Amino acid sequence: MSKGTFKFLKQYSSEPFNIDRLLVSAYLELNDRTVKRNALLRSYSIPKLSNEHKHLEAFLEVVKGESKKMTLEDLTQQFEFVISPADRVVTGAVYTPAEIREYIVDSIISRKTLTQDYKVADIACGCGGFLLTAAAKLKALTNYSYEEIFKSHIFGLDIEPYSVRRTELLLSLLALEAGEDERRYTFNLFTGDALSFNWGQNIEAFNGFSALVGNPPYVCSRNIRAATRKLLKNWSVCNTGHPDLYIPFFQIGIELLNNRGMLGYITMNTFFKSLNGRALRRYLQDQSLNFTIVDFGGFQVFGRRSTYTCICLLSNEKATEIKYVQIDSLEKLKFCSLGIETVQYAALRSFEGWNLQNNEIISKIEQTGIPFSSKYKTRNGIATLKNDIYIFRPSKKDKHYYYHGDFPIEKEICLSIVNSNLLTTETDIHAIVEKVIFPYHFENGKAVIFSEHQFKRSYPRAFKYLKTKADILSKRDNGHGNYPEWFAFGRTQSLEKMRHKLLFPHITPHSPNYTINSDEKLLFYNGVAVIGKNLNELIILKKIMSSRLFWYYIERSSKPYSAKYFSLSKNYLKQFGIYQFNHSETEFMLKENEQSKIDDFLERLYGINLVGNRYELLIRNQTEDSTLTY
Repeated sequence: MSKGTFKFLKQYSSEPFNIDRLLVSAYLELNDRTVKRNALLRSYSIPKLSNEHKHLEAFLEVVKGESKKMTLEDLTQQFEFVISPADRVVTGAVYTPAEIREYIVDSIISRKTLTQDYKVADIACGCGGFLLTAAAKLKALTNYSYEEIFKSHIFGLDIEPYSVRRTELLLSLLALEAGEDERRYTFNLFTGDALSFNWGQNIEAFNGFSALVGNPPYVCSRNIRAATRKLLKNWSVCNTGHPDLYIPFFQIGIELLNNRGMLGYITMNTFFKSLNGRALRRYLQDQSLNFTIVDFGGFQVFGRRSTYTCICLLSNEKATEIKYVQIDSLEKLKFCSLGIETVQYAALRSFEGWNLQNNEIISKIEQTGIPFSSKYKTRNGIATLKNDIYIFRPSKKDKHYYYHGDFPIEKEICLSIVNSNLLTTETDIHAIVEKVIFPYHFENGKAVIFSEHQFKRSYPRAFKYLKTKADILSKRDNGHGNYPEWFAFGRTQSLEKMRHKLLFPHITPHSPNYTINSDEKLLFYNGVAVIGKNLNELIILKKIMSSRLFWYYIERSSKPYSAKYFSLSKNYLKQFGIYQFNHSETEFMLKENEQSKIDDFLERLYGINLVGNRYELLIRNQTEDSTLTY
């Protein structure tokens, strides 16, 4: 939606009826459409002699100045965008681009699948974009009128009444564009919660849907309503971690399909690896249905919304493998079938996470040596929950104090700290060292919080400074933080002395500046550290993590972000196999500094051969080495 249109609508009204009436009337005027019979559309048409019509004329000028037209797709997008921000967080409503809807609908609705009682549904339909596309597809494949399609073949559900009404409006306008102007249409569109809605009570002789399409709501676990959280417990796929709202929609959808039914979703791809997706992975493997995944990886389909998505196509028939392809643009949807790989269900591990790209190579890496998590301790940086208060770059210093702006802070209560996320290939650690006010003392290597009396007596200037920020600190964790002292850090993680540590960013492109540091009092934040038993252990690990083999693994098994960044959090490192070097191999890894030689050496040890720009498994026997390509 253009800025001018959005600004006008925001100032015009916050009531859905008023907004919808303005948008529908503008659509009719701009497309020179006249409604003669349909009661719903007539009730949303602003009369020319009414006071409202002046607002409509002003809105039409805005639209004409920016685009000069309004298509049915424009109207669909506008309906989704004018949902209030609060509702968007709670319901997870998102506008789905037409290319995605058409690909999904075309993939699961075809002439050969149609039957007389064919039923297609969207169980979180929002403003009806998917149902609009599905209805148009059914119209193109049959000689049915839209009146018949709405009455017998299209079904929708949404938790918000205004979304259901907008779906009715869009479908009515779709019919009007085809020359149908019935006084009233019979819609099977319901208001309710998909987590508890009983379709059998609302559809006569219901025996499942022929097709389910949609974009399940994007609501992370922390934003889910308490009532909804209780309903999640009714679905087995929500039994691990803190499930996001999209997760149960897989189980709900599959269980609503008839014997030959098909499902098509655009949804989050985090369930491949996440803890809260573990039960869903197990469920999908137990079901072993015909399953195709089109993964967008780090490409953001929804623009500014930071969501990483995939298209999931499931048919209610048994299969032994998953079909998988990754693409990085909507344009490549047309050709994505050319790059499809297959992964056997039996080769996937629901507990650890799914490796869907080059599964045989990734499995070979993971089966070599011992898992990363069994050999190394991984730590996330400290979490004050108010870094700008505790962490600072001194504006000046003297014999006794560092200055946080104008506030003098005793040097003895400050420790050095670095933001590990700033460790790019060009960054030297000394250039990013800051100071952190550290209201703790160490006992046996562990940080123990000062009492308020100790703090005030020993470090009065630092205490006075933090006291001026006490009200801000009290609002951490939405005011519900249970801290041992009001000035304590928000979390207790990484508050211990760590002698040998390998620091690196949490999210990074290829080859960040993995930095080894042996100052046990140096703290870090915003990144990750691996704690080593000795310096040599971390020198070898740094070379492994700098290798092309390691990055090959990360690109195919970690969580992708935009601009080809990937996560290096411990969840994505834990299964990487660490080769158990013998004495001579250890000596080589310690002494060799030429990365290409290290790369070749590691690949031989892992039994993997780089040919061109792809890896092959090395299969050795007693007489010769041969290769098997995947």
